[in-house]
Amino acid sequence: MIKKGFLFICALTLSSTALASQIQLNQPVPAVSVSDKGEMVLNNEGKFSYQNWQSQQLAGKVRTVQHIAGRSSAKELNAPLIEAIKKAQFPHDSYQTTSIINADDAIFGTGVFVSNSVEDSKKEFPYSQFIVDSDGVVKKAWDLAPESSAIIILDKQGKVLFFKDGALTEAETNKVIKLIQSTLAQ
Repeated sequence: MIKKGFLFICALTLSSTALASQIQLNQPVPAVSVSDKGEMVLNNEGKFSYQNWQSQQLAGKVRTVQHIAGRSSAKELNAPLIEAIKKAQFPHDSYQTTSIINADDAIFGTGVFVSNSVEDSKKEFPYSQFIVDSDGVVKKAWDLAPESSAIIILDKQGKVLFFKDGALTEAETNKVIKLIQSTLAQ
């Protein structure tokens, strides 16, 4: 009886792992390029433009990568973490938040609102990186959940230290802040 239960749990764990994301701990995120829109750039005159972005550019700083569907419900899922990051005031020379907005996963007709929200965020946090993914290529490459928010913490080499697709608990939010602090101290 115990063997059957144990085998069932093992099979369930393996099947859910097989369906899990492509993000693996201690590895870089799978390579992906965003060319339809891409990284939002704010020039000295306050004008926005976009440039191609590649995930290989994530190395070099400790990062929080937030991949979010282009809908306010997804943005709210991990808002407590983003608030905690703002409060922590991590040094901009060695830390950066990278938000990847999946504009392909937006409610029909809300594209203008999504763009305006990203522009407002870039103005408020010019040291943060914002990637607008019009085709959802990052979601597909990383096999992320629809209508969601994923959090990935990377070290300076671009290797994954933490990953969760979905809302973080309060304990996970605290764990992430401590993880960023300890990684920056190395």
